Amino acid sequence: MTDLQRLIRDVPDFPRPGIVFRDIAPLLRSHFAPTIEAMSGLLNEAEWSRIDAVAGVESRGFMLGAPLALRHGKGFVPIRKRGKLPPPVVEIPYQLEYGEGVLEMQPGQGRVLLIDDVLATGGTLRAAADLCGLAGYQVDCLAVLLDLNLVPGFRWQGIPARTVIRYPATGATDKS
Repeated sequence: MTDLQRLIRDVPDFPRPGIVFRDIAPLLRSHFAPTIEAMSGLLNEAEWSRIDAVAGVESRGFMLGAPLALRHGKGFVPIRKRGKLPPPVVEIPYQLEYGEGVLEMQPGQGRVLLIDDVLATGGTLRAAADLCGLAGYQVDCLAVLLDLNLVPGFRWQGIPARTVIRYPATGATDKS
């Protein structure tokens, strides 16, 4: 996965001083298919067969989750910011690195693979997983493209977050 990692651009002091932003746009622009292939490989065939849908967190989780759902013949469930989905919706507030947010999704059922682009502090992924449960879904697997390793060994209810690219633990403040 080092080949893919080299395509991620480090942007120092963005969005504020002291933060190193991990920009995945160059990776997606030049190596989208290999990125989706690598994410697909995070689950084995038996695991994919248990999944009913891929749930993706707005917005980069959509870019990764939708092609995975299509590739494996699964449905796609969007998890969006407040006010972006028509009712009925289930919502959950959560803490961001720089404030608070609210995620929403429409109720449903089935086993989902929850996808996001980056695991930083774990707040968004944890909230999205909790929201899936509140909305009637069962989270079977968690997957992210990048793990900044700010929370080494991150798990949600015993389920580890699988990742394509894991940065070494540094203690520095990273954000993507």
